[in-house]
Amino acid sequence: MDDKTVLSRIHGLVEEEHELRQQLSSGKISSDEEHARLKDLEESLDQCWDLLRRRRAARTAGNDPDAEQAHAVSEVENYLQ
Repeated sequence: MDDKTVLSRIHGLVEEEHELRQQLSSGKISSDEEHARLKDLEESLDQCWDLLRRRRAARTAGNDPDAEQAHAVSEVENYLQ
């Protein structure tokens, strides 16, 4: 997945997040439904941002960014900050 594809995925996830919030405010979905889907969206966003950062770091270090693959959500969500 190249940078452009990762960024496109990020934008799509952000749009979906906005749609969810709008659906909640208009009463189309419950807050439980929103929270469950938001959790999935946030994990996917974290995974995409992580991949994009690692691709950029690889490029800066003179390595092949295409060799970078998305890490599992469980791994990305457990990084120490």
